[in-house]
Amino acid sequence: MPTYEEALQAIALARPDVIVMTAENRAAIRGLPAVLGERFVDVGICEQTMIGAAAGLALRGRTPVVHALASFLVMRAFEFIRTDVGIANLPVKLIGYVPGFLSDANGPTHQAIEDVALMRGIPNMQVFCPADAAELAAALPLLIDSRAPCYVRFNAMPPAVAHPTPFAIGKAEVLSRAPNAPHAPEIGSDAGAGGPGGRGVALLTYGFLLREVDRARALLEARGIPVELINLRSLKPLDEAAVLEAAARTRRLVAVEDHFQTGGLYSILAELLAHHAVACRLHSISLGERWFKPALLPDVLEHEGFTGPRIAERVLALL
Repeated sequence: MPTYEEALQAIALARPDVIVMTAENRAAIRGLPAVLGERFVDVGICEQTMIGAAAGLALRGRTPVVHALASFLVMRAFEFIRTDVGIANLPVKLIGYVPGFLSDANGPTHQAIEDVALMRGIPNMQVFCPADAAELAAALPLLIDSRAPCYVRFNAMPPAVAHPTPFAIGKAEVLSRAPNAPHAPEIGSDAGAGGPGGRGVALLTYGFLLREVDRARALLEARGIPVELINLRSLKPLDEAAVLEAAARTRRLVAVEDHFQTGGLYSILAELLAHHAVACRLHSISLGERWFKPALLPDVLEHEGFTGPRIAERVLALL
């Protein structure tokens, strides 16, 4: 499995239009300056300048891949992303380091837990949240080939699960499937898990939390609860069919995310269900409206209730 740097280097060597840029965040791409020469640009701690320069390069036919801490990339440079990249619909690829809980030891100023909400609100912007390093490397060629702007939650963690489904833009990965419901409930009915409207629960997540949610799945299934597990690695465009099918089978969806409740996966699912007039129970396991307590990642997950066992407990309480 190639690393992110190896995958990006291979693409850049094969495609002279690819420009790699950073705002003094070289940790994952330290070897590229020596390989790419003037096609590697470090602007220093100037995220707005980087986005403006990337937009200019894109207008000249280049494909910039830009790197910065997610919190500063999506917030400090938000207007530049919206105006220079989004309105012009330019193929700038935004790679946000240490998003969500991955900024574990940092306080609120460095916690990107509203990044999905901000980026998906920009017309034309695609949003991707790979579950691990393998998924990120597999997605990279497709993301760079896409002529749309895109935001990626960078994730270099070891593989969370075996990925049976190749990465595709706009497609979810269904890792386990709940049995079909005996019959679908009427719109507006209050059928719950295990009732006539469906069996079990569908757990929907993205990013590195897939590892913990998969552990929760195993614990719930050991309790006899059918679980549908969906890796929503592409949040925009969304695999609407996979979500609606899960809603039809289980009638109970749980969105698990290291993000504010507002604007993230919970909001995405609520909007989709409302648009299609689908009635089901929708629950959120998220940060609500607060920042998380800084600590080492295992301690953050335990304290905030996002380990596999804690997620299983929270789902059981919902059921």
